Amino acid sequence: MAKVLVTGGTGFVGGHIILQLIDAGHEVRTTIRNLSRAAEVSGVVATHGRNTGALEVVQADLLADHVWNDACKGVEYVLHVASPFPAEEPDDPQELIVPAREGALRVLRAARNASVKRVVMTSSFAAVGYGIPAREEAFDEKDWTDPDHPSVQAYMQSKTHAEKAAWDFIEREGQGLELSVINPTGIFGPVLGADYSTSIGLIQALLQGALPAVPRIAFGVVDVRDVADLHLRAMTTAAANGERFIAVSGKALWLKDVAAILRANLGERAALVPTAEMPDSEVIQMAKIAPAMAAMVPQLGIIRETTSRKAQSLLGWQPRSVEDAIIASAESLLNLAS
Repeated sequence: MAKVLVTGGTGFVGGHIILQLIDAGHEVRTTIRNLSRAAEVSGVVATHGRNTGALEVVQADLLADHVWNDACKGVEYVLHVASPFPAEEPDDPQELIVPAREGALRVLRAARNASVKRVVMTSSFAAVGYGIPAREEAFDEKDWTDPDHPSVQAYMQSKTHAEKAAWDFIEREGQGLELSVINPTGIFGPVLGADYSTSIGLIQALLQGALPAVPRIAFGVVDVRDVADLHLRAMTTAAANGERFIAVSGKALWLKDVAAILRANLGERAALVPTAEMPDSEVIQMAKIAPAMAAMVPQLGIIRETTSRKAQSLLGWQPRSVEDAIIASAESLLNLAS
């Protein structure tokens, strides 16, 4: 069993990765920006029945150089999960691009210096399928987002620039350090606490009746437990070196399909979930005062199919169904609120 560094231990994906690493018998060191949240990370591990003795929590910031060499000492693998995600679109995309790109390079540089065997980096479908025409053919790992296209938002730009910088670093300066990259679509599944993905925020908005109707947006779906599992497979499988893997389960869903899954499975608990679809013109009007709606506008009416054939064939990865991921999200949110 190995010692593994996980960056971003307070995050939704990071938390699930930590649990699965402990289940697999690994020692885990995780980084958080502020040690005031260390008890929160340990609490999640304890609450879910895992041994906190297998977990070490250290402070490290993606914007600071000096801490990463120590964080990587004695570690065999690094799972670089942490990355900035905005509450709203920043005025200047560089506010996201710079910390995402430079943070990835700091982690890679420290991993190389510490003779780490492999880094598995969490990228996103945001780095795969945007700024290029939507199409019937499924997007795959050969595709790259065009960060210079006017429709590509700051988060998509940041993930694209960070991943490309990582691959470039490995080629030019890696000195034998191995790299694998995971590109998830919309991440759903059971929440571990109050820190969860933007995708889960959509489920919460539907359950709370925060949306009067459902915007015409579509996205791929994957369960966070399967995203964590894919990281572990990419960490230890020899064939994963030098590869990127899209994480998606089945066909993309329109948000109206997500709402229908909630209503069909939750009964009265989904009483506030809207049934009507919102006209695009109304979304555009609401976007003028609601930043979350503004992020939807460039994606209205567009569906992008993608495939996880590579992860399934090369790594033996078998994701849960989209329905399971959506229902698990909702059930855990309802439990958290009760």
